[in-house]
Amino acid sequence: MAGVDGGLKKKGGKTPGFDAKAAEAYLIRDPETFAVNIARALENLGKAASEWLAPRERGEIPQASADPVTDLVKTLSDVAEYWMAEPKRSIEAQTHLLSSYYDLWAKSVAQFSEDADSPSAKAAETGPAERKNRRFADADWQENPFFDFLLKAYQTTVGFADRMVTEAEGLDEHTRTKALFYMRQVTEALSPANFVFTNPQVFRETVASSGANLVKGMAQLAEDVAAGHGHLKLRQTDYSKFVIGQNIAITSGKVVARSPLCEIIHYVPTTKKVFKRPLLIVPPWINKFYILDLNPQKSFVKWCLDQGHSVFMVSWINPDARLADKGWEDYIREGIDFALDTIEERTGEKEINAIGYCVGGTLLSAALALHAQEGNERIRSATLLAAQTDFVHAGDLKVFIDEGQLAALDRHMKAVGYLDGSIMATVFNMLRASDLIWPYVVDNYLRGTEPLPFDLLYWNSDSTRVTAACHSFYLRNCYLENNLARGLMRVAEKRINLGDITIPVYDLATRDDHIAPAKSVFTGAALFGGPVEFVLGASGHIAGVVNPPEPEKYQYWTGASPSGDFDAWQASATAHKGSWWVHWQNWIEAKDDEKVKARAPGSGKRAILGDAPGTYVLS
Repeated sequence: MAGVDGGLKKKGGKTPGFDAKAAEAYLIRDPETFAVNIARALENLGKAASEWLAPRERGEIPQASADPVTDLVKTLSDVAEYWMAEPKRSIEAQTHLLSSYYDLWAKSVAQFSEDADSPSAKAAETGPAERKNRRFADADWQENPFFDFLLKAYQTTVGFADRMVTEAEGLDEHTRTKALFYMRQVTEALSPANFVFTNPQVFRETVASSGANLVKGMAQLAEDVAAGHGHLKLRQTDYSKFVIGQNIAITSGKVVARSPLCEIIHYVPTTKKVFKRPLLIVPPWINKFYILDLNPQKSFVKWCLDQGHSVFMVSWINPDARLADKGWEDYIREGIDFALDTIEERTGEKEINAIGYCVGGTLLSAALALHAQEGNERIRSATLLAAQTDFVHAGDLKVFIDEGQLAALDRHMKAVGYLDGSIMATVFNMLRASDLIWPYVVDNYLRGTEPLPFDLLYWNSDSTRVTAACHSFYLRNCYLENNLARGLMRVAEKRINLGDITIPVYDLATRDDHIAPAKSVFTGAALFGGPVEFVLGASGHIAGVVNPPEPEKYQYWTGASPSGDFDAWQASATAHKGSWWVHWQNWIEAKDDEKVKARAPGSGKRAILGDAPGTYVLS
């Protein structure tokens, strides 16, 4: 008889199957302490529930609150209706699923049986694509029969759920897109990695600590719901390690002007000579400006100063209900135009270069089209960073935009005067839930660990509100009706057209962008009436833009003027090592490289309102 190891026979010097000794890590050694800690964890969970309920009971969160769950249920009900309408169709689908489970069970039994060389066992050894996911990196997802089968069953179920959507007939394109997105949210939420006793790492840690991890995790959950004032403010980093103006957003500058919607920051020059044309940066108002000034190593602002630019930054206010009626035109007049007036007053220059990032770039494009009709020629070149002007290919964000959802959102914003930043943050996180939601849920609330400090994620969590009027206009005119691209957007009682913009445009898309997809940016770039330098950066919406040259971390691609098919453009584009920042700087200098003596903020008798990063960014 062959030797025995862990109760399983060896075959040819190799131990097929599962070593039973490994199960000891999952055995509770101190039931009494475990029971006490479970009770404490449940008590903390109750505190989290109280923090969630309290603002609703006080009326601070209105019943009209926008809720994507309602649309999720409605959309998936449309899918279910197709399969339930015909009993034969439903039975065939269920039979297929059950046969898949049976086949999986047979392969799993063979895999962990004595006959490890059987064809079925070898077939089972090839795990699903989920194994490449870092959330399934723990060895027991493959080596433990229970978790191995669980993961394979989950992947089988995910495939079945996807099939239910893709094969459902009678769905319009928008409904099918929504259904695929929502089904992905559901299947990711139900992943076995998200639960204590179906995640091997969490299971082992729970046993080893007798449940102390759950006590701490539920306490952190209560803290995060309290910090979100009734919404879960998912902690993605250690907030205590960052202070705006002390170790983040620290480039030296002065607030030189303030309107109801923004502050204008003029940064201290770092060179003796500067370009004659000042540089205005228009960031998105759905986040705070310091994504472009995280720290000296990553700061686009600091880098621009070192290249000889006079940099002015728009810092948008975090609006409350008092600014509910501030709309798209107000953001142009009291934001971009106000900044142009400030720059001219401070420097005497009537010609400037402007940069718009994300929705800041969309606003800048609309402003330029309006300026073209008004004869305002102060902006002589425009740079758009991950900014959409045509929203046909706007990606998964369009899932949340249709007449029904906009009507519900308008009711919510009318009730409170704005859209809360936590709702916006949740929507953006849902676009990459497997990276930005569930790993943090598991680590923070099940494992009871605390995230490491990371400046980019600190900025990501520092969400802002948006005014009701501006957000409603933006969603309807851009995402829903695509009026900006179609030449049908009306601003200041004028119908504006991007084709009227004839100044040079530098248009950057990023390859893996899930907010402003590269194809969408490319399509919009072809709408301008002047020369367009289209550049494709590596990585995504943030890392692809905040990409300083020194690390040489990513690359970028250049090619012909944007027109025709994006995939064809990409196939013929030329790759360049390093950061697009250097390429952009060369483009700017080629337009006008005249320099003058550096301009210090507050030179002469001009008033200074305070030090950078200002007051609006702190609210």
